[in-house]
Amino acid sequence: MTRYTIDDLSRFIDHTNLKPNATKEDMEKLCQEAKTYHFKMVAINQVQTALCASLLEGTDIHVGAAISFPFGQTTIKAKLAETRDALENGADEIDYVINISELKNKNDDYIKKEMSQIVGLCRAHQAISKVIFENAFLTKDEIIRLAEIAREVKPDFIKTSTGFGPSGAKFEDVQLMKKTVGPAVKVKAAGGIRDAQTFVKMIQNGAERIGCSASIQIISEIKEQMASAGKTFIDI
Repeated sequence: MTRYTIDDLSRFIDHTNLKPNATKEDMEKLCQEAKTYHFKMVAINQVQTALCASLLEGTDIHVGAAISFPFGQTTIKAKLAETRDALENGADEIDYVINISELKNKNDDYIKKEMSQIVGLCRAHQAISKVIFENAFLTKDEIIRLAEIAREVKPDFIKTSTGFGPSGAKFEDVQLMKKTVGPAVKVKAAGGIRDAQTFVKMIQNGAERIGCSASIQIISEIKEQMASAGKTFIDI
């Protein structure tokens, strides 16, 4: 087990607002909350990148742009253009959705080419890359195939879900992804993580980053648990 303080746990969190109707005021609130709680990143739609980069300038909180979100059904060229624009506007993390249709078509060469080019562009800009699987649409065998491609290409993270699919992160999927990808790539769990118990279990199952919009509720719940136990840490 590993011992974690509240700040350690906050640094697992990608504080998220990917709503299509999010306003400037919503982004200001999101970024202020990220500063207050010292979350690792704000996860936002690509169009909000420049605004959030300006709001978080001078902090150690990352700006994460969602690319080809939430369906992934754009060409590699389009995804690269969107990624490049986000990076030029201040993003230092990129979460892109794979082309699920091409995975279903068993076109693994396409998936590898897409992943290699987006990850390569991120590396050229010293940005963190995350590959969104959207497991709700995938079979176990497809999750394994995709994780095996990622093990070869080596993005920084593979990620369970967008949060917009039929279901979100599942413990067994996090386990399977981590088992397949090994130590070279980390796993991000996202989608439907709304309470402290689920948050902690995702970490126990191998997640090293958690995407959620209930971030404050989760951290507050863990703080209360620590206070009740008279501790300033938890062991996970």
